[in-house]
Amino acid sequence: MKKLLVFLQLFLSLTVFAQKEIIDTAQIIVPNRFNSAEAMQKPYVIMISTDGFRSDYTKKYNADNLLKLSNQGVQAKAMLPSYPSITFPNHWTLITGLYPSHHGLIDNFFYDYKRKEPYAMSNRKNAEDGSWYGGIPLWSLAEKQNMVSASLQWVGSASDAGGIRPTYYYPYHEKFSPSEKVNKVINWLKLPEEKRPHFISLYFPEVDGAGHHYGPETKETESAVHLIDNAIGELVQKVNDLGLKNVNFIFVSDHGMIKVDGNDPLEIPSVLLDKNRFDYYNSYTLLRIYVKNPNEIKAVYKELKANKADNYEVYLDKKLPKYLHFATKDDKYGRIGQIILIPKAPKIFLEKGKRISVGKHGYDPRIVPEMKATFFAWGSAFKNDLVIDEFENINVYPLAAEVLGLKIDEKIDGKLKVLKPILKSKK
Repeated sequence: MKKLLVFLQLFLSLTVFAQKEIIDTAQIIVPNRFNSAEAMQKPYVIMISTDGFRSDYTKKYNADNLLKLSNQGVQAKAMLPSYPSITFPNHWTLITGLYPSHHGLIDNFFYDYKRKEPYAMSNRKNAEDGSWYGGIPLWSLAEKQNMVSASLQWVGSASDAGGIRPTYYYPYHEKFSPSEKVNKVINWLKLPEEKRPHFISLYFPEVDGAGHHYGPETKETESAVHLIDNAIGELVQKVNDLGLKNVNFIFVSDHGMIKVDGNDPLEIPSVLLDKNRFDYYNSYTLLRIYVKNPNEIKAVYKELKANKADNYEVYLDKKLPKYLHFATKDDKYGRIGQIILIPKAPKIFLEKGKRISVGKHGYDPRIVPEMKATFFAWGSAFKNDLVIDEFENINVYPLAAEVLGLKIDEKIDGKLKVLKPILKSKK
C-alpha cells in the first residue's frame, strides 16, 4: 500500500509538471471576418518590432539585410522611446500612439490602486485582459473599419483592448523560431483576398534577451542581431515572391540597452522598507514610490532628497521634467506613484540578495543615448534613400494608419505631420 501511495504521489507530481510545461502554440482565428471591398484595395503594412534593438546595432553589427533595406527606404538616425524606456509601455505606445501615462501601461509591473489589483507582464490573465489597456491598437482600428488584421505576439494582441482582437493572433510564448514566424506571416499573405490581413504586427524577443543576459557589447548580442537580420531578409524575399502590390514594412524597436553597474548597485533607502507607510516598485532603472498617507508625501520627499547619494535623483511625481509625460497630471490611471527615484546610468537600484542581468533599459533616452531605438521603413508608400532626424515613437501610429487609409477618431499623442514627409505623394 505504501509503495502504491509513493507511486501515485510521483505520478501526480509528474503530471502537474508536465501540465506546466505544456504551452498552447495554436493560432486563434476569429470567425466570420472579411475585408470590405474598399479594404481589399488598400496597401499592406507589416510592422515588425525587434525588442531591445538599439539604434546603433544595425551598423555596429553589420546587419546586411537591414542596412540594404533601410538605405533603399527611410531610416531615422534614432527613435526616442517614451518614458520609461521599458518593453510593455513602449510596445503599447507604438501600437496606440499614446504615452504610457495616457494608455496605462506605465511599467512591466505595477499596482492599480483604484482596481486594487496588480498587473504583471508575465501573468497571462493580465496580459489578455483588455481592461488594463487604454487606447485603440492598430489592429482594432483596422478591424472596426472592416480591414482584416493579424498579430504574432505583439504586446496586448491577445487581449480585447480597444474592443476587438485581431482576426488572427497567437497567445504569447517563445516556442517559435524567427524563421517559423516568417512562414506564418507568409501563410497569412497567401490567404484568399477577402481573408488576407492588410495589417500585420510581428514581434521578435531574441535581441533583447541576449542584451539582458550578456550585455550589448557581446558576441551573443551580435549573433542575435544577425539571427533577426536573416529573418527580415527571408521575410522580404518571400513577400516579394508572392507578387503582392503595395506592401510596406515598418521596422521598429521599443528601446535600446546598456551594460549596468551590477557590482556596486544602489541600495533601496531604508525609510522605504516600512511597508505600513510605503509601497515601492523597483524597475532597477526607475524606483516608483507610493506613500500610503498623502499627508506624508512632502516630508518623505524632503527626507529622501536630503539623504540621497550623488548618483540618483529624487523627484516629486508632479515635478518630473515635462517632456517625459510621466508626471501627476499625465497619470490618467493613477498608477505611477508620488515620488520617483531615478538612477544615473549605469547605476541601478537593487534589493539585497537579488541578482541583476548584465544589460538593462528604462533610462531617459535624451540623457542616456544607449536607450534610443530603431526605425526603418520601406515599401511602396515610402520615399527612397531618405535619412531623417530623431523623433518620438508616439508618431509611428498615425503614420501606419495613414498608409493603411484608416481614420483615427480618438485623441492620440502622436502627430501625422511629424512623419508624413517620409511618404510618397499620393497620385
